Amino acid sequence: MAIKRSSSQQKSERLPRQKGKRKPTEVKAKSPNSEENILVSTEIVEDLENNNEDKIRPHRLVDYIGQKDLKAVLQIAIAAAQQRQEQLDHILLYGPPGLGKTTMSLILASEMGVNCKITAAPALERPRDIIGLLVNLKPKDILFIDEIHRLNRITEELLYPAMEDGRLDVTIGKGQAAKIRTIPLAPFTLMGATTKIGSLTSPLRDRFGLIQRLQFYYVDELTEIILRSASILKLEIEQEGAEEIARRSRGTPRIANRLLRRVRDYAQVKQQTVITQPLAGEALDIHNVDARGLDWTDRLVLSTMIDQFQGGPVGLEAIAAATGEDKKTIEEVYEPYLLQIGFINRTTRGRVVTDKAYEHLKTVDS
Repeated sequence: MAIKRSSSQQKSERLPRQKGKRKPTEVKAKSPNSEENILVSTEIVEDLENNNEDKIRPHRLVDYIGQKDLKAVLQIAIAAAQQRQEQLDHILLYGPPGLGKTTMSLILASEMGVNCKITAAPALERPRDIIGLLVNLKPKDILFIDEIHRLNRITEELLYPAMEDGRLDVTIGKGQAAKIRTIPLAPFTLMGATTKIGSLTSPLRDRFGLIQRLQFYYVDELTEIILRSASILKLEIEQEGAEEIARRSRGTPRIANRLLRRVRDYAQVKQQTVITQPLAGEALDIHNVDARGLDWTDRLVLSTMIDQFQGGPVGLEAIAAATGEDKKTIEEVYEPYLLQIGFINRTTRGRVVTDKAYEHLKTVDS
């Protein structure tokens, strides 16, 4: 005899779990003046305000040390935007890593009294990632994209109307049923940072109203940064000790703060309460950082060029093979600083070691 189940029993019965890939949960947010819901990606925005490692970052433009030309330009831009009660124009900062591009974005947000959302281009893999960020921005907010030269083509093209006209053109559906929805955006500032400005496409680069380069720091500027960081970290350091760390910091504040932490560790283990010049020198010598900021690999590159290739000219691939280092690592990590301080030269025939490098290596060896 067949038993007919009621509709309520059929609804309450648990369906068997299907095997296979589980469909990810989608978080939806309603955009203003739009009938469509836009998918919002999660955990792609970096919040630096509550990060203990970033407590030494300055939060005001007057506390930002160095980059005088950049500060002068930004002070005018901030004052003009505040007088017009508008958002800042889109800003592109480029230069070597560790010079304060992310810090500057947080300072600008603080000066304008708005929020700053921080992300990186590799995290914006799908269109919904950038769409979710843009539709949730409040008026005059800053969206900071690090390594912006690594944006994929689709994400970059979505930014074009957002930057120029304050709108998003989103395609809904596929084929003949596809429709384009225009989503208005709140006025915002896109702030991009890159170490390779030449890798940006012209349409994207030309849409930035301000394009500024960050320069390497001088020793006196780095000394001031180290003294400020030491006071925040509650370290007692002499002027000469700060200068010793600054000379070995390769003109980069990020490296200066990193070396300061290593000297702090050394002083703590040695039970020294004050960081002096000899103490800082001893600590950094342990880490193979010499008086010009060269580490073991920098000196290996120079000594290899001198001993095996008579100082050059020598090609990059030959240097990489002789040292055992990756070709790209030498070209992007070690070579820029050696070129900056004049220890090597680039010629049409290859790299050449300069007299300054010979003198420095003699000093180190002695």
